[in-house]
Amino acid sequence: MRAAYVEELGSPDLIQVGEVPPPRPGPDDVLVDVEVTAVNHVDTFVRSGAWRTPVPFPFVIGRDVVGTVSRAGPGAPGFAAGDRVWCSSLGHAGRQGAAAERVAVPADRLYRLPEGADAVDAVALSHPASTAYLALFTHGRMRAGETVVVLGGAGNVGGAAVVMAAQAGARVVAVASAEDADHCRGLGAQHVVDYRDPEAPRSIRAYAPHGADLHVDTSGTNDLETAVDLLAPRGRAVVLAGLRTRPVLPAGALYLHDRSVHGFAISNARPDELADAAAHINALLADGTLRPRATEVLPLGEAAEAHRRLEAGKVAGKLVLRVAEGCPVGGTAA
Repeated sequence: MRAAYVEELGSPDLIQVGEVPPPRPGPDDVLVDVEVTAVNHVDTFVRSGAWRTPVPFPFVIGRDVVGTVSRAGPGAPGFAAGDRVWCSSLGHAGRQGAAAERVAVPADRLYRLPEGADAVDAVALSHPASTAYLALFTHGRMRAGETVVVLGGAGNVGGAAVVMAAQAGARVVAVASAEDADHCRGLGAQHVVDYRDPEAPRSIRAYAPHGADLHVDTSGTNDLETAVDLLAPRGRAVVLAGLRTRPVLPAGALYLHDRSVHGFAISNARPDELADAAAHINALLADGTLRPRATEVLPLGEAAEAHRRLEAGKVAGKLVLRVAEGCPVGGTAA
């Protein structure tokens, strides 16, 4: 079958597009014909070797997939041929990736696509929206009525976090560029603070005079001194990006006010946690509440170029790779 793959870890130049052996599904797997896959920063970490995880060569790259069930194993009774499905956790811990014509997905990591949902929208949202859910609810323990500060509120993960927090009854302060203020308000943020403003922390405090109950930094800046200072007593700061950052941890401010810092990676999420996120995302997809801001669809043959652009910081929105012929070739503009 045709796939985008590597035979060793390293630069995007090592990505090849060609024939690899088809997957050999186990009894608990579902064989899926792939329509589209997305390109994530974590895909570049695995491909380059920056994030060490078991990688079987030739290794198919990619994490997210939307497609149609071809065959379900006896241990996957919930799926049948013809079901449209999605997954956001391939290409890690020994699992082959998603950028192939056909993939084998463990049944407990596969979810039905809501009827009428667009494949490109769904695959573009699968990873960032799952990350946002885990940050807010699984690790951030967010509750209705709390004040939530979201750094990078106009980005892929941040935008999904703003939508989910607002929908769940939180008071949301988004930190983004001034140009994105209206967009963030449209997602549900009650207040928007310009991240380039030197007085940004003061502005956040003005909108959260009793402190933030939850601080989620999707930008990867990880200024923990500022973040912890902004927290309310028993407030939580969630770290989920910024692989190479080395922030100062203000221990005194943490323990004197019962504050906490919690780090997580979606790649380490348990299947039941991912399933909870998927159910939440499906509901927001079905009613149109959650949509990607911008997508660009490229053919599978441009997988290496997609990785180059992402690593160079030259991507606005989300890059999607078209695997199956006949899938859409366009995208949505910001």
